[in-house]
Amino acid sequence: MLVAAFTWGDLWRLALAVFLLSAGLGLAYLLLRLGGTAGRLSAFISGAEEEILPVINKVGGSVDRVNKQLDKVDRMTDSAVDAVEGVDTAVRTVSHAVTRPVQKVSGLAAGVSYGAADFKVKRDWKHAVQAGKDAAARREQELEEDIGE
Repeated sequence: MLVAAFTWGDLWRLALAVFLLSAGLGLAYLLLRLGGTAGRLSAFISGAEEEILPVINKVGGSVDRVNKQLDKVDRMTDSAVDAVEGVDTAVRTVSHAVTRPVQKVSGLAAGVSYGAADFKVKRDWKHAVQAGKDAAARREQELEEDIGE
């Protein structure tokens, strides 16, 4: 009979072989699972690409249409601003044309009133006329300051 001598060195080699074999099998299983996950991820990305790209194209078309409409609104607001400026100019012209005669009439009324009151008190025609002119000038100046010309 042949008795094989089994030494500690043989035991160490056997343990190392079992460890390397189990590590190799574990890594192979891990890589197989990782490959499956990578395949599913690739399929997910492909599906997302097929569904998202048409949406992006539609959004791009919508943005282009909105920009065209905003350009139209911009032209309309420019036209409205021009119209308002025209109306403002017309109103200022009419206001100025009406304001000056109103100042003169108001000044005349104030001058006559002050002149008559001065004549009644002092009985001096020249002094009454000068007081009326001064009052008329003051009233016209007050109205001009109030209007802000």
